[in-house]
Amino acid sequence: MSVPTVVIIPTYNELENLPLIVGRVRAATPEVHVLVADDNSPDGTGALADTMAAEDDHIHVLHRPGKQGLGAAYKAGFAWAFDHGFERMVQMDADGSHQPEQLPAMLAKADEGYELVIGSRYIPGGKVENWPLHRLLLSRGGSAYSRIMLRLPVKDVTGGYRVFSARALRELNIDDVQSAGYNFQVDMLWHTQRAGLSITEVPITFIERVHGTSKMSGNIVFEAMWRVTRWGVQDRFGSKKTTPAAE
Repeated sequence: MSVPTVVIIPTYNELENLPLIVGRVRAATPEVHVLVADDNSPDGTGALADTMAAEDDHIHVLHRPGKQGLGAAYKAGFAWAFDHGFERMVQMDADGSHQPEQLPAMLAKADEGYELVIGSRYIPGGKVENWPLHRLLLSRGGSAYSRIMLRLPVKDVTGGYRVFSARALRELNIDDVQSAGYNFQVDMLWHTQRAGLSITEVPITFIERVHGTSKMSGNIVFEAMWRVTRWGVQDRFGSKKTTPAAE
């Protein structure tokens, strides 16, 4: 692979998961770099990341002052990647739900020229393992609602396993993406689509975390859907230049 690529992994209290996920990334894609963006985890995740980086020149650490949300961590990671000359940025969760072994297929699709490749749970070949039915219905329903309200061209609107080209992140004007939490994924996708950039999906198997505690809750999802409703109404009846309000 000739395109300089970095996998950005935001962390907050992922001490058990971090060495597992980073090791799998390095095994599945040895040429890819890893950036751990740690939000000052009290469990020592950041210190462990430093130790790992000292032993492997393809592992890097970005220490942030505190927990500021997923979107803020990714935006800081994107800025770091730009500064260090990377041309492709991957979003990946630390908890193992995004399987690094499926990353080569996503990168191959990016090689075809797509500016955003989404690892999709909800296209043929994609699936979710170890989720209770209510959470699956909540996720699929939220994704479908967001797709309809914002007229998005993909099935998995909320999925967080993504490959962006540096060009895409420049063109979509990431400074306009103000969401910090769960809605960041929807916000980024909407901006990408509005910028006229090419988007595709690759089927993945999403596996619920084994270690640690999920940060997701019903309240977070319902708040996100409220924001999607507001954005959709603004997009249809407001100015075409309307920018989604900050979370």
